[in-house]
Amino acid sequence: MDLRGRIALVTGAGRRVGRAIAVALGARRMRVAVHYNESRSGADETVREIESAGGEGTTFQADLAYGDAPAKLVSEVVGRLGGLDVLVNSAAVMLRTSIGEVSLAQWDEMFAVNLRAPFFAAQAAASHLAQRDGAIVNIADLAAFETWPAYVPHGISKAGVVQMTRALARTLAPRVRVNAVAPGVVLLPEGWNEGAAERLADTTPLGRTGSPADVVGAVLYLLDADYVTGETIIVDGGRHVRG
Repeated sequence: MDLRGRIALVTGAGRRVGRAIAVALGARRMRVAVHYNESRSGADETVREIESAGGEGTTFQADLAYGDAPAKLVSEVVGRLGGLDVLVNSAAVMLRTSIGEVSLAQWDEMFAVNLRAPFFAAQAAASHLAQRDGAIVNIADLAAFETWPAYVPHGISKAGVVQMTRALARTLAPRVRVNAVAPGVVLLPEGWNEGAAERLADTTPLGRTGSPADVVGAVLYLLDADYVTGETIIVDGGRHVRG
């Protein structure tokens, strides 16, 4: 896929990995819809970085936890920018939820943002993407493939993203390709310290933690790889093969 001049929507693009993806797409000379919920200043910074990289950026606000918000967001992007070629579902919630203490509100928030929103954004985007031989990249998580006792609902929601990717790839083929990236430790969760980073690096086969650039590389590969669909690339330095 030649990305120059094409239109991408990146959810959760005001911070962390979402920002890195949006800026990288801008560097490919894309017109990027920068979605945010609460981080308006972060989204504005993302737009500045996109423009510095040679692309165009426009901010769009939406709380994807609300049922019709994903579809409305897609409609607004298409209406303002004139179409859609790429959808990157990056927005997510990661809450530490020990078993025995998980609340209904926590469960509902994670599944609303992590799984329901990407599905309905993809559903709303599908017809627009099909007109332009477009692509979807979902951001899953290593937690979809491992068992993390303090993050069980989060892991379940991300496992759903992996299955959703496979199902949508089959359903939307041949006009729309659907793939996913499952990052490991590329950014520490908020509240973690450098000691935790060192322990994670020591237990990772490649001997280090990653960076958002590692995720960006996988996303760009999946957008370039016109004969790949239904795949989830794990970007974790080999943690999932520790045995």
